[in-house]
Amino acid sequence: MLKIGYRTIKTAIGVAISIIVAQHFDLSNFASAGIITLLCIQVTKKKSLETAWARFLACLIAIVFSFVFFEGIAYHPIIVGLLLLLFIPTTVRLRLTDGIATSSVVILHFYSAKRFTFDMVINEVFLITIGIGVALIVNMYMPSVESKLKEHQRIVEDLFRIIFKEIVKYLRTNESNWDGKELMLVADVLREAKALAWRNAENHFWRNEEGYYHYFRMREKQFEIIERVLPLVTSFTYTVEQRMAVANFIDELSDAIHPGNTADRFLRQLHEMKKQAERMPLPKTREEFEERAALLHLVKELEQYLIIKSQFHPLS
Repeated sequence: MLKIGYRTIKTAIGVAISIIVAQHFDLSNFASAGIITLLCIQVTKKKSLETAWARFLACLIAIVFSFVFFEGIAYHPIIVGLLLLLFIPTTVRLRLTDGIATSSVVILHFYSAKRFTFDMVINEVFLITIGIGVALIVNMYMPSVESKLKEHQRIVEDLFRIIFKEIVKYLRTNESNWDGKELMLVADVLREAKALAWRNAENHFWRNEEGYYHYFRMREKQFEIIERVLPLVTSFTYTVEQRMAVANFIDELSDAIHPGNTADRFLRQLHEMKKQAERMPLPKTREEFEERAALLHLVKELEQYLIIKSQFHPLS
């Protein structure tokens, strides 16, 4: 089944409006207003606004270049190539590369007309203004992605919970038939969620909408820690008393994975657990020493995991 996205619909509507407006004012090459609108539709509002300014300036520079090369030298295909040979590096130097395509439309209008007049300049300025203006207006509509972001958030937290439960299971039993598929799923979901959250932030000029992006970036950092501790956990072979305490702590932590910030409570709990471990008798065997050292490493990683969360401001 043919699927038509909202950006396609906006582009079609914008092109039609541009042509209608340009034709209404009886502009020459009125269809080019639609081409300019087509080139100016962007994925976010901020990107649309930034590129609109770049395209407008580039088009004005293109008018000057057209006058210098066509009127100063000749209206010839080789001159068009020479003009572009100098015009493109100029726009790159001025950081106006987004305007190269739209500017080329203007340049070719002057070349096709074989003349350069004040009326033609006004005509081109109107075409540029209509094309870019309509693109900006239709691009102001962006569908809400709030529900998608919340769904990605829920999925990430559920996957974290599953991974922690598997760690707890192994710490308690030394056995696990887990295939680790949640690890790949978390990586994929976080990548998609970050891109979606950033696009959402780029679509708001006055409100600070970067909360979701910072949330998923925070989870990404935590996930890096989870990936580090998994090989450590699976290396445990000797059972010591602290191992069960750590397992119980992680089990409780897994039940408290949510957007809110409970990290401070768990950090206090973790520090108390570390103090209790310090009061315990020294290990009697090499195996017990190695296991307790590995557990201490795991506790430090968990502490870093919680510090990352404590530095995050909860989503409102």
